[in-house]
Amino acid sequence: MDTIEKRYQDALDYLYSFVDYSLTRQLTYSPEKFNLDRMFQLLALLDNPHKRYPVLHITGTKGKGSVSAFLASILFQAGYKVGLYTSPHLIDYTERIQVNGKPIEKHEFLTILDEIKPAIEKVPEITTFEITTALAMTVFARQEVNFAVLEVGLGGRLDATNVVDPLVSVITTVSYDHQAVLGDSLAAIAGEKAGIIKPGRTVIVANQSSEAYTVIEQRANELGSPMLSVGRDVHSVSVSHNLDGQRFLIWLPHQQEKMDQYLENPEGSAWHPLEYFTPLLGAHQIENAVTAFLTIQSVRSMGYEVPDQAIEAGFLNVSWHCRFEVISRNPLIILDSAHNRDSAQKLRITLDDYLPDKNILLLFGASEDKDVRGILVDLLPRVSKVVATQTIHPRAMDASSIVKLVHQMGKPARAILPFQKAFEEITGMAGPNDVVLVAGSIFLAAAAREVWLETSGMTKKE
Repeated sequence: MDTIEKRYQDALDYLYSFVDYSLTRQLTYSPEKFNLDRMFQLLALLDNPHKRYPVLHITGTKGKGSVSAFLASILFQAGYKVGLYTSPHLIDYTERIQVNGKPIEKHEFLTILDEIKPAIEKVPEITTFEITTALAMTVFARQEVNFAVLEVGLGGRLDATNVVDPLVSVITTVSYDHQAVLGDSLAAIAGEKAGIIKPGRTVIVANQSSEAYTVIEQRANELGSPMLSVGRDVHSVSVSHNLDGQRFLIWLPHQQEKMDQYLENPEGSAWHPLEYFTPLLGAHQIENAVTAFLTIQSVRSMGYEVPDQAIEAGFLNVSWHCRFEVISRNPLIILDSAHNRDSAQKLRITLDDYLPDKNILLLFGASEDKDVRGILVDLLPRVSKVVATQTIHPRAMDASSIVKLVHQMGKPARAILPFQKAFEEITGMAGPNDVVLVAGSIFLAAAAREVWLETSGMTKKE
């Protein structure tokens, strides 16, 4: 192992030596574990790097990563230097901290981590995620980014990222996930997500259940924060889609009369709604794109220049792996990070939409703390065969337990370990009319992508 790789591995060991709730099987909420005091203390010791650039702050249950990726892509295409902070990573830890679409170099990661270690040592009970968040904020300050797009790690109100005063707060669709931490009702979960809304700062809201919407709207009103909603303040419709991508139209409420005329006579209309293309697949990605579009409109209204061409190019060139990602056409292999009931429903809809006549072979693994039965209830009617497996992640559910659940639901399944063997076997089974679907966990999808990159010579896209 060369010197920088050895130092990098030592740095990761150092980070993981702190409390890391992402690796905890039974995570329970307590004010001692989840509060912002440690984060404010650490950032003060670092001279508050998070105050040196405008921030777009994104939370939600599903879609927050995709919306973040869309926003970073659009702003980069507009000529800005853009920091993007997301989690978890797929393969390499540095993926969490990107500038202009590229993960930071390992030497920069090591240099800045070494620099902030004295401050870290002064904050008792600091966590891995808090250190990583502070590291990202410091990287963005050092690189003098024009914008930072920050994705919330968990919840919102008490998440380590919620120390910022953003230009805009964004809340994607709220659904059930992490109930032990965030609450067991949509209203409770929405309350935690709405915790990122700041006084007087615009909040952009994706489509929500009425229960979640009411909570978010109430919080925005309390804080005097203007609220813009997908479906009320912007409209969209899918035009066409295939495995290469999808086209969609966007228009604003004041354009509805023109849109009415266009819909009745597209060829004869002098006016045309905005039309975009994105390689990200699924109807839910159109909603994520529209959420990003509405956010950019808000940014524009504050005087930041984002040309129409930048929005178009941002949608076209966005990259966000393991979200209904086609990594092979022969055999047809699709990776998806669906890991809760809502995302499983969206995945099934997307399968029906894009691959109605295909036979689905499912390679499935999941984290033990997820609603695994609920996920399977939604996916299994569309699946002919299941191979259960597990990654080396500490929260991974035992593959034999998954097989028992699948059998209880009347589908054939068998457990194959290790993961690499399971992946090889299921891809070897695939015939001309079969699709290999890898789903149930982002860690599983990431592992499949890495194995495929290594064995197929597939070009790695950043």
